[in-house]
Amino acid sequence: MNRHIFALQQVARRSFSGSARRQIENKVRQNQKLFQEDNGIPVHLKGGTADVLLYRATMVLTVLGAGYAVYELVMASFPQKKN
Repeated sequence: MNRHIFALQQVARRSFSGSARRQIENKVRQNQKLFQEDNGIPVHLKGGTADVLLYRATMVLTVLGAGYAVYELVMASFPQKKN
């Protein structure tokens, strides 16, 4: 039993402390140039198509939610008459 725990510790140590790691390219400089560029586009839309889609979906949901809230307030203000 003890031997299995020791073997598991060695495997875990090897997988976390290996020297053959995949290097990730640093893209900070590229992103800084992209977002600081003065091209008339708002900063929250400079990320591309995904940013535009997320922005539009957020705006649609906000308008629909606000409209629904106003509708419910109006319905609550004028209750139905009972016969």
